[in-house]
Amino acid sequence: MGVLTGKTAMITGASSGIGLAIAKTLAAEGAQVIISGRRREALDEAIRQIGSGALGLEGDVAEPAHHDHVAAEIAARFGGLDIYMANAGINTIRQSAEVSETEYDTQFAVNTRGVFFGVQKMLPIMRDGGAIVLTGSLASDKVLDGHAAYAGSKAAIGAFARNWAIELKARGIRVNVLSPGPTDTAILEKLGIPPEQLGAFEAAMAAAIPLGRLGQPDEVARAALFLASEASSFVTGIDLRVDGGMALL
Repeated sequence: MGVLTGKTAMITGASSGIGLAIAKTLAAEGAQVIISGRRREALDEAIRQIGSGALGLEGDVAEPAHHDHVAAEIAARFGGLDIYMANAGINTIRQSAEVSETEYDTQFAVNTRGVFFGVQKMLPIMRDGGAIVLTGSLASDKVLDGHAAYAGSKAAIGAFARNWAIELKARGIRVNVLSPGPTDTAILEKLGIPPEQLGAFEAAMAAAIPLGRLGQPDEVARAALFLASEASSFVTGIDLRVDGGMALL
């Protein structure tokens, strides 16, 4: 049996990248996995990869009504929720002077509003003793070029976690942050970096990381498993950096 056998886990933004790697890892450890994403086609492919009876729910995390729907589906199908991972996020690399109002609002809607109302809507169906994991970012602590708006949207995540760790202590629900550094996923291609510059970008990133390379999605997923499982039963309110030591430089 896996360490999550009998548990029900919901991961937002899990149709690709880090979220998908986390969903696969939790399913492999026995959890009933539910994922969300904005595109049905991508969700269906993710479900195929995850297997184990995973369920995909389409919607926009920036809309509280989506979380109402997700909570109702989970309650009806599985009776409750043990693990909630607010992973969905977007990033637009832009110097502050060039950030449009739409870009700013979109990042905060997904990265901040989506996390807050996702947790709010899940709490009534979460079982006591459960675990909440919020995906933060290295950018919250380390200044990265063109990341001001994104960093601001992610900095709120740590404040949410600390407050919720205290608010939910009577229910035994642990709340922690998982902050990945640069990770080798398809998102690197979505940041607007021209394909011919991608190799140089990755090399520059690796040079700024003490361990000398980008992280792998599975490495982040194993850290997520730690925070979601009983292995971290005496851990709450922390920010676990999975960044190869990049925040230290």
